[in-house]
Amino acid sequence: MDPYAWPWNPEALVILPGLAGGYAVALQRLGPAPRWRVACFAAAIVLLLVVSVTPIHTLGMERLLVVHLLQNVVLAEWAPLLAVLGLTPAIAERLARLPAAHALTHPLVALPLWLGNYVFWHVPAVYDAALRSPHGLLHLEHALYFATGVLMWWPVVQDAPHRLASAARAGYVFAAFVLGSPIGLVLALVPDAIYDFYVEAPRTWGLTALEDQQLAGASMSLEQALVFGAVFAYWFARFLGEQDEDDAPAPV
Repeated sequence: MDPYAWPWNPEALVILPGLAGGYAVALQRLGPAPRWRVACFAAAIVLLLVVSVTPIHTLGMERLLVVHLLQNVVLAEWAPLLAVLGLTPAIAERLARLPAAHALTHPLVALPLWLGNYVFWHVPAVYDAALRSPHGLLHLEHALYFATGVLMWWPVVQDAPHRLASAARAGYVFAAFVLGSPIGLVLALVPDAIYDFYVEAPRTWGLTALEDQQLAGASMSLEQALVFGAVFAYWFARFLGEQDEDDAPAPV
């Protein structure tokens, strides 16, 4: 297969416009959103399209682990964060009333679900099986990445149904980084290529299977440090600002 061929992914071409349409309807019924929220949700949809219906998808599914891990971090981290940021408080409150939403968005549930899902799909036997089932198991993997990513970011961004203090949100993001980052570090540091699918794949860009894996793991670790670090810094700064306000002398 041509590694730069544009893939035919009808599921993405149906589901993603459906998500965009649902968002537009929600804004019409529950009130408008600031432009920055609309831009965040639009960016999430664009990112999901880019990794699903462009040659990035073909390269990741056929040739390069580093590209496939880029898909994974978009699906499990970047796009879910942008999508949750795009929701207005009114939309978030309405979604929080859905069955099981209260339980699934609790930090002690959402974070283990996201982490467990991430670890499960990176087990070599499972990873290879998903790649060899591109029209079945792989779709389930990608859907679960996005769904658990939304749950993981929800208590960081939204107040309903669990309003966390700024310090708690900062601690939660730090815990997510500490617990999730070993996946990339393992891929970068193990001495052998662990995914048979990519060992057997045609060599691309002059990378051996091990070099591809090491680059993938290092890129994943760097990405997580930047994204989780930025979100942590935001909430930690909010916490410090709130502390300063509390310590300020009352006006006479």
